[in-house]
Amino acid sequence: MKILIADKFEEFGVSALKESGCEVMQDPSLEADALTQAMKKTACEALVVRSTKVNADALDASPNLRLVIRAGSGYDTIDTAAAAQRKVRVCNCPGMNAVAVAELTLGLMIALDRRIVDQALDLRNGVWNKKGYAKARGLKGRTLGVVGLGRIGYELAKRAAAFDMNLLYTDVVQNKNIENQLGIRKVTLDQLLAEADFISLHVPGGGDTKHLIGPAELAKMKPTTFLLNCSRGGVIDEKAMADAIKSGTVGGAALDVYEIEPAATDNVFKDPVVDVPSVYGTHHVGASTDQAQMAVAQEVVHIVQTYKDSGEFLHCVNAE
Repeated sequence: MKILIADKFEEFGVSALKESGCEVMQDPSLEADALTQAMKKTACEALVVRSTKVNADALDASPNLRLVIRAGSGYDTIDTAAAAQRKVRVCNCPGMNAVAVAELTLGLMIALDRRIVDQALDLRNGVWNKKGYAKARGLKGRTLGVVGLGRIGYELAKRAAAFDMNLLYTDVVQNKNIENQLGIRKVTLDQLLAEADFISLHVPGGGDTKHLIGPAELAKMKPTTFLLNCSRGGVIDEKAMADAIKSGTVGGAALDVYEIEPAATDNVFKDPVVDVPSVYGTHHVGASTDQAQMAVAQEVVHIVQTYKDSGEFLHCVNAE
């Protein structure tokens, strides 16, 4: 079985795939036309990607393609509908990076409350301002609102409970078991926006969640509320968010994802949202821990091995 890996991938995973009898080709720089050409050249049966976009042209390039694996949970960078039309199955690795993303989110919550980034920058510039930074609200007793109580939302809520935070969530489904376990309360989105001190988004990307948080939603928040997005860029209307923070409607925000992100080969980022005071940002690294990437690699190997042994597509997201 020929497998093309068009992204960075754990060496363990590459070795395990080869040991299982697969012919593995890897090039982390592939994207756009280069990916299409590589698909055509290799005639691969399976494609493994992380952030690389997979469009219809790439899907058409290999006549043998049967399987695209997203080495992570979200799959909005893959044209799943076009894949289904071509009888190509798209599979993902749900939950493998949930703890890593939850850890980053919790870290950003604390960073916002204690202004850790600003303090570090002042110290590096030789500025001592203990009086200016000696005030914070703290997390204990504050209310965390989780938008999307999936695997990541659950892991975040579980950790926030250890900080003695009050917990709210909104989701399309209700989970009584988690409610009883964590003491988390299901509310409407409007209720969550009005009550929460921290609002953390954990929803999939795509048309259904495009600008889920826009001007109307921002206006319902408290002026001290911190907004966090470690899910997908585009879930927040960034311009509206920046305006709300500047006007004092919202207290601040922390983002790991953005509406427009640089390509993997770029090293320049000019999104004006990061110039807004009280906005902290990281580099779309929520899943980038050694533990998470090892778990994802193991799951990719599991998906490939299952397909080879039985023809079954594990975690298929575009089944007929």
